[in-house]
Amino acid sequence: MNIISKKTLVQFYEKHAQAKIPLEVWHADVRKAQWENSEQIKRDYASASFLRDNRVVFNIKGNDFRLIVHIDYKRKIVRVKFVGTHSEYSKINAEEI
Repeated sequence: MNIISKKTLVQFYEKHAQAKIPLEVWHADVRKAQWENSEQIKRDYASASFLRDNRVVFNIKGNDFRLIVHIDYKRKIVRVKFVGTHSEYSKINAEEI
């Protein structure tokens, strides 16, 4: 999958060092993936949550951080919409961010 934008992940883990390795692992794994549907994501990430409009919420470093992406399965694009602490996540609308 092609991921847009790694810059968002880097900016986040520069402020939250404990997120660096888990986000880099997620990034490397997703770049290798060729997901065609949510079932394939669930196979790889059992704790992933699925929202409307092909949005997916990933738990990073257990449940310390949350990552929201939009996936265009046809074009193989994963667009980062939000990365934050669990506390920050609880203050947003994951379906609209």
